[in-house]
Amino acid sequence: MIRPLPALRPRSALLALAGSALMAAAVAGCGGEVDVKQEDRVAATIFNQRCSGCHTLTSANSYGSKPVGDVKSGERTNGPNFDQRKEKRDDVLFAIRNGGFSGAIMPANIVVGEEAEMLADFLASYSGTESTSAAP
Repeated sequence: MIRPLPALRPRSALLALAGSALMAAAVAGCGGEVDVKQEDRVAATIFNQRCSGCHTLTSANSYGSKPVGDVKSGERTNGPNFDQRKEKRDDVLFAIRNGGFSGAIMPANIVVGEEAEMLADFLASYSGTESTSAAP
């Protein structure tokens, strides 16, 4: 026997509508343009898809869970803010292959092969744009 769906109460309908509007606004904000060279757009997309849950990098339209201005502390899933922290290509490749540096929860080999190489080059070029001192 199929039961009919209960009618939404006015308050429930209003909450559902408000939730839908918030979701639409969030999705619209996720599709912003990034300011990178044409040849770096694939790497920016890879970073956005694979790394943005824990890392921030404005060049990839990625705003991970790391609070702005907070370079060291945070939750275990808070990865470094790459707008603030400059990275070298070889260090990025090491972190990708080994799951980060400090034994946190970054998955090892989150990208491999050509994608890992592209991502390492991208981070070496675009990381540290907000840092006060550039890494040598």
